[in-house]
Amino acid sequence: MGVYLVSVGAEEWFGEEEDGWGEVASALNAELRRRGLPPYEDVPPETDFAAGSGQAFEEKLTPSMAGFLALCQAHLSPEESETLCGWTVLVPVSLDEEIWLPVDSGYSESTMVVGAPQVLPLAEKLAAAIELPSETPATCDNLDLSMWFRNLAKGLATTRTGLWSTDLDTAFYVALFLRAAQHSIRRGCPIVCT
Repeated sequence: MGVYLVSVGAEEWFGEEEDGWGEVASALNAELRRRGLPPYEDVPPETDFAAGSGQAFEEKLTPSMAGFLALCQAHLSPEESETLCGWTVLVPVSLDEEIWLPVDSGYSESTMVVGAPQVLPLAEKLAAAIELPSETPATCDNLDLSMWFRNLAKGLATTRTGLWSTDLDTAFYVALFLRAAQHSIRRGCPIVCT
């Protein structure tokens, strides 16, 4: 089991299945309309993608977050930290502030939705602070980022030293939230914490 960040397509986002996100999608659109914003309806369809295509996102949150949370505390305000890593749903829509929906998320009685355009600069700030290397995978189809940090980052850290190499768990989370925001914006899809 564990906690995953995964992209979802239109079928699951708007679906009525028990494990779907239809209730969240409906509540979000109602709140966007209430705020005078257009609804979020342009979600790409779910299809089978070839591995490495960059069309899907799936990563598991397994390493310790202690160093990452300390990094957030050192470089971000508490509000920015919550925006960066406190969400349940990340959407490619620009939101001035997070949206709390009274929908059970499986982890709490409410669901926090944030905009990827607001998450991206926060993640970029942390990536710059630790000098995240350019070799970090740009796509995360099926635990690609997890596997890279588990297998290849250790070798690179011996020759490409820097702040990122002193705590690979922290670097993983910086890369995770950076790539999640980039993927959401690039594909126009939601990413959910499940």
